[in-house]
Order: sequence, then C-alpha cells, then structure tokens
Amino acid sequence: MYKNCIKRCLDFLLSLCGIVVLSPILVVLGILVRVKLGSPIIFKQERPGKNEKIFTLCKFRTMTDKRDENGELLPDSMRLTKFGKFLRAASLDELPELFNILKGDMSIIGPRPLLVSYLPYYSEREKLRHSVRPGLTGLAQVSGRNFIDWDRRLQKDVEYVENLSFRMDVKVLWLTVQTVLGHTEEVAEDTNAVEGNFAEIRKKRLEETGKLV
Repeated sequence: MYKNCIKRCLDFLLSLCGIVVLSPILVVLGILVRVKLGSPIIFKQERPGKNEKIFTLCKFRTMTDKRDENGELLPDSMRLTKFGKFLRAASLDELPELFNILKGDMSIIGPRPLLVSYLPYYSEREKLRHSVRPGLTGLAQVSGRNFIDWDRRLQKDVEYVENLSFRMDVKVLWLTVQTVLGHTEEVAEDTNAVEGNFAEIRKKRLEETGKLV
C-alpha cells in the first residue's frame, strides 16, 4: 500500500509544498547562478528512472563554460567555482529536482538516478534499483556516498528497494538532514564528478573475470 500508493501521494504533496515554501530561495539562487556562472541557469541531463524510463534531470548549474584555446571545455575541476562548490556542499543545486518529483519522474527518497551509459553494467540484482522511482536522496547517500565504493553503494540501493517502507523513508530523510547539516563534505561532490569511472571499472572487471560483480 505504501510503496504503490501512499509514497507517491506524499512525494507530490511534499514536493509541491517545498516548491511553494522555497520559491524565494529558488528565485534568488537562479539569479546568483545567472550572474556568477552564466546561462543556462538549469543543468539538464537524461537519467534512467523507474523501469529504466529515461527522463530529464534538472539541477542548478555549478560549473562555467570555460574552454581552452582549441574551444574544448576545460576539466570539471577547473570549471567548478567556489560558488558552485558551495551549492554542492549545501545540496542547493539539487532543489530544482523538486519539479522532477512533482512531475512523477523522481521520489524524495530512493536510489539516486545515475547516468544512462551505466545501464549495461549493472548486475541482475543491482537492476532492482530501477524498480522504484529514483530519489532526491537515498540510503547510499546517507551511508557514506562518495566514501564507499561502487559495489557497496549499489548494495545499499538494493537494500533500500528490498526494505522499502514508511519507516525506512523516515530514517533516510532524518539521516539526510543530519548529513547535510553536520557533514557537508559527504555531499559536496556532484554525481557527475564522482561517477565517471563506473563504466570503466565494470568493463575492465567484465573483461578480466567475465562477471560484473
């Protein structure tokens, strides 16, 4: 009952309330992003959602478009500004995802939506992460996020799906508040910055062992 009905109702109501209450902050952040980082204000990227259906994830941009003499974009580390780092550290860049939640592409709590290019490299068990809507925050994020390896992160995603309940969601939400307020370094990195080697890791493992995990 909770998983199939109540959870979605809560997501809709809470995301709607969040958008209304946080609208002044969203406007101010949008202006600051435009002034400090340029346009577009919103970073958009395709991600797999429930049942691997592709949707467009929305975040505030955190990097500039600085390029080298050949017109190529500079490395992420060189385009990430102090203001961008602040947005990531405070998870403020994630606020536009409230609209993804309102629309139904995402949930407040669930496995984080990763890159489309990673889809061929999940084990059958890890694919369970796509049997629910991806979340604004999740069990893996409050269990160390960037400080645990890929295998354990995906194990946490599956653990969440297998134990999905109202109690589990309340637990993850509470731990998220504690993490953001007390340990911002654990959420300071954007997924784009820390997930780039996943496909390479799994591809190499597949070549060496014939197995994904």
